[in-house]
Amino acid sequence: MKALKTLFDFYLDASLHVALAVLSLAGVSFLLMGARPDAKLLGFIFFSVVVCYNFIKYGVEAYKYLVVSNAYQKIIQAFSFVSFGLALFLLVQLDAEIWWATGIFGLLSALYAVPFLPKARNLRSLAGLKIHIVALVWAGFTVLFPALDAHRPLDWDFWVLFLQRFLLVLVLIIPFEIRDLQWDSKGLRTLPQVLGVKKTRHWGIGLCLLFFALTFLKVDLHQGEVVLRLLLSVVLVLVLAREGRYGEKYFVSFWVESIPIFWFALFCLVAALG
Repeated sequence: MKALKTLFDFYLDASLHVALAVLSLAGVSFLLMGARPDAKLLGFIFFSVVVCYNFIKYGVEAYKYLVVSNAYQKIIQAFSFVSFGLALFLLVQLDAEIWWATGIFGLLSALYAVPFLPKARNLRSLAGLKIHIVALVWAGFTVLFPALDAHRPLDWDFWVLFLQRFLLVLVLIIPFEIRDLQWDSKGLRTLPQVLGVKKTRHWGIGLCLLFFALTFLKVDLHQGEVVLRLLLSVVLVLVLAREGRYGEKYFVSFWVESIPIFWFALFCLVAALG
């Protein structure tokens, strides 16, 4: 039992769970675009997220962003290096457009953690910018990349989907912001720090409503899409209403991050039945 718990903790700490969540959202995009999922792109997205999140979580605390002293973190670092190699191997097999997009989003991710301004340690330290960077990068990886890979036009429906994904990630981040309120530096000026917990939750519920309403702006609505987006919005509202559980060890880090995975599974079920 202890061994299973250790493996499960490693699964979370090494960012495998968040990578699977991002991968699931990319899978939803492929289904909505009516395109065949590209295994090389999905593999690249998965390993890139592992590298990116582990660098942000552990690299900023390491000496020159590389040297870690904790034995457990060294194992995660070694796993991250392997993931980086696999991500590069898969990237070179993708279209050049994805290379350029990767460069842009990769730079944003790096600046999120690495200092670039004299009075701001990194982009994360600029007031209010943190969650918007994360949401933009997630939307890029899970909407733009599948569209480029499938050679789909960046038309009206694409931008509606991109905006919805951006809003969805903002909502998913809110439980993390509230959970980390006691540890975050006041200089970050996160939403709970600026608005307070109650208003932040209300703001998140408003984003859920906007996320669902944007569905009706799409030109091409897929079978079951309205119902699945409504279901997701209801789940997100319920999560925002359970603020008292954010302090539980796995509620946010596992269950909240599992929402995109379950959502993708529902999309696959609808596609199979259709």
